Amino acid sequence: MDESVEGFLRERLRAAGRTYERTRAAIQEGQAAVNDSEALPTDAEGRAKLVCRRHATKRAVALDAEGRPVCFDADHTDCVGCIEDIEAGRIETW
Repeated sequence: MDESVEGFLRERLRAAGRTYERTRAAIQEGQAAVNDSEALPTDAEGRAKLVCRRHATKRAVALDAEGRPVCFDADHTDCVGCIEDIEAGRIETW
């Protein structure tokens, strides 16, 4: 009986390890895709298609030389959060 429990636990731990490794690899692939400079979808005019946190609307905006939307306002917390999300690769797009 002890051997069967030990075997069961060993197999479950191995399966969990395989699942963990597949998940870790998928996350790394996703982060690599987001870190790519072309990761933000654009419209036909080359503007980034973002969901504006400040106005809660879909917007197509040009990015400045630093990669910030031209509508960026450094004094507004939603705009600062938008830049943080862009840099972290978690900005909402459409």
